[in-house]
Amino acid sequence: MTGRVRSVTGHEVLALADWRACATPPGAADGPRALDAAAPPSTWTAAPAPGTAAAMLRAAGAFDLETSAPRRFDAEDWWFRARVPSIVGEAGVEHALVFEGLATVADVWLDDALVLSSGNMFRRHEVKLAPSASPRTLTIRCRALDPLLKPKAPRAAWRVPMIENQHLRWFRTTLLGRTPGWSPPVAAVGPWRPVTVARRAGVTVDDVRLATRVRDGRGVVEVSLAARAPSGELVVARDGREHRARLAPAGDRLTATVEVPDAALWWPHTHGEPALYAARVELAGGVTVDLGAVGFRTITREPGDGFGLRVNDVPIFCRGACWTPPDPVALAADRATLARAIGQARRAGMNMLRVGGTMVYESDDFYDLCDEHGVLVWQDFMFANMDYPAADAAFAADVAVEARDFLARVQARPSLAVLCGNSEGEQQAAMWGAPRERWSQPLFADDGPLFTAARTLTPDVPTWPSSAHGGAFPHEARVGTTSYYGVGAYLRPLDDARRAEVAFASECLAFANVPDAGALAGGPGARVHHAAWKARTPRDLGAGWDFDDVRDHYVERLFGVDVAALRYADHDRFLALGRVATGEVMAQTFGEWRRARSTCRGGLVWFLRDFWKGAGWGVVDATGAPKAAWHYLRRALAPIAAHVSDEGGNGLAVHVCNDGAAALTGELEVVLYRAGEVRVAGAKRAIEVAPRAAVEIAAASLFDGFFDLSYAYRFGPPSHDLVVATVRAPAGGVVAEAFHFPVGLPATRELDVGLTAEVATNDDGASLVVKTKRFAQSIAVEVEGHEPDDAFFHLAPGATRAIALRRISGAGPTRGTLQPLNAETSAKIALP
Repeated sequence: MTGRVRSVTGHEVLALADWRACATPPGAADGPRALDAAAPPSTWTAAPAPGTAAAMLRAAGAFDLETSAPRRFDAEDWWFRARVPSIVGEAGVEHALVFEGLATVADVWLDDALVLSSGNMFRRHEVKLAPSASPRTLTIRCRALDPLLKPKAPRAAWRVPMIENQHLRWFRTTLLGRTPGWSPPVAAVGPWRPVTVARRAGVTVDDVRLATRVRDGRGVVEVSLAARAPSGELVVARDGREHRARLAPAGDRLTATVEVPDAALWWPHTHGEPALYAARVELAGGVTVDLGAVGFRTITREPGDGFGLRVNDVPIFCRGACWTPPDPVALAADRATLARAIGQARRAGMNMLRVGGTMVYESDDFYDLCDEHGVLVWQDFMFANMDYPAADAAFAADVAVEARDFLARVQARPSLAVLCGNSEGEQQAAMWGAPRERWSQPLFADDGPLFTAARTLTPDVPTWPSSAHGGAFPHEARVGTTSYYGVGAYLRPLDDARRAEVAFASECLAFANVPDAGALAGGPGARVHHAAWKARTPRDLGAGWDFDDVRDHYVERLFGVDVAALRYADHDRFLALGRVATGEVMAQTFGEWRRARSTCRGGLVWFLRDFWKGAGWGVVDATGAPKAAWHYLRRALAPIAAHVSDEGGNGLAVHVCNDGAAALTGELEVVLYRAGEVRVAGAKRAIEVAPRAAVEIAAASLFDGFFDLSYAYRFGPPSHDLVVATVRAPAGGVVAEAFHFPVGLPATRELDVGLTAEVATNDDGASLVVKTKRFAQSIAVEVEGHEPDDAFFHLAPGATRAIALRRISGAGPTRGTLQPLNAETSAKIALP
């Protein structure tokens, strides 16, 4: 189907059979006949479906990302064959071969006839099929990219260090697999998106334009389409209620507008319900055109030098992560896999995902799920870092069609929040010495092909030229958007998150995040000095450091340990502190950015998920298991969250955020402890936080006497080493909690903190009831075959918490442990 059309009555999608793939040296064959001599039957690999060369080999057991020797897929010509079913001629029926994506320089033959040539993996193509009494052979050749990557004029104005070959700028293909140090060396080659036969009986539907608006409390849906039908209706429905309008002719098109009174608005899940309506067109003769789901919302960009978004005229703090395809080999995933990944983002309190220009345009299922889950999408066009040849007329024309192909799929999607021209194009130009007038490329200008198409197909979505844009220099944090790595790769202290006055971090907080011990056991090299570990540690090409070094720097800052000595003497402890350190840094940074007085309107962590096993940038590992950082973010990004900040001589401030549509009323309690369990003082007060707002409360205002809460005055030894701020609902339940350590995070261990855990079961499954006598720090929860809904949390002295468990594998009895970071002894549990 095209654009937003999901199905049409009388239309079918037919699969091709007998898929095979093989490789030949570049230029060994120039077509199907020569291929028979160059590739004997023994060289072909059979696969159940089309895909990238690597994915088809994997399906046949001939390739594995984790265990196979690296293979340079760009060094060979790759050939793919399949059987096209026979087609019987029928009146009023047309057939077409549909190619959703061919990577990258491809030629297509039907039997011996060349029917298509393409040089853009992001383009969709159709080839009409004439009737045939017998099956035909489809042959696809994807040419080796390496021989094609030769210097062309004009030369690039700057060099991009992350990319192995600068001449990739001439080719419309993904950078994944072609960025050593960033992604696995598996270049996308082949029919990476479905290849099918479309059988269309009856009405043919073309060029659907779908748009939604909100006007005076009413939801408005407008449709325009080309269809050979005398009459019909546009139908918009929700909860059994339908709203209809008749289609009217407008030239060679049909148009209709439906108005929904008192429409339920679509919100990011952190701020309300992501309400959706089903849209369809009913044509004469019983033909239904399913247009999928739509939502009513307004989204605008804040005026001024900063960058912020308003949804339904409410300022939104956008937080989340940069998306990576769950399967870096196939670059495609089924709906269930995508649902789990986007569901994880939602459970972590994330309300935005960024599809960056180094990746691929995602599938319809991805955008459907973001609509359903209430997750905003920052969408880059697939351009990153390079100086693109926009002056080349053929290149610019190809890009214009690419943009229209993609935008037709995402029109009228409520989750689509930003259309961004490229990833770090301006920043790379500036950092690598291009003259200022070259930083902004014509391709990404308002009158360029990308945003010209956007004004037609997605006029309600804000546009932005580059992911790092604005200010005297594209990396200036306080203006526009930036790739913020002050806290992170640039090793700045944690207070830089405030001092930099970040406006919006389109990417941030990149660390080599250590996965759980169980994941490391099955991965390459369980020790950080092992060559297999280092081969997968993220790094910038040419740098004398990697992101292990960045993580270790903050381990030293937070815990005051000698990292090199600890790694040498107690490697497991070294990893445990590393897991927690990146989570603590992320939580503290987002706590700063969510303050009422903060200048920041959003931050997106670089990445959501790892590409392969190891300590990657992801806060979720390659198997889909959350890392410690994910759990820290889950608490820091929650719609209702608390954070404690050290304001020096002004004491401590407690910040409470409430993104919900209702006011938060309840009680704030601040308790001071020392020596793990001695209660020094505590105080309470009623609080109220307005809807979709944040408040800052001086912790000293809760106490009658003076306490050096932040240990700024240092009149002797500190009276306390732990501060716990708890927000409770009127009924007494804890809705948010924050911990602060005036003299720094504890780095030592004691034998036993008195932690216990019991298993409770109910109709919803199993849960753990966790109790502690003394303060328990960053409790790691490992339960066989289960995923806890919280882990790496602190537990105040004498406190109790219930942790829900979700079974993800296996059956029957399982065992588990809870290990505080500050204790030698773990709490062991067994589930029936």
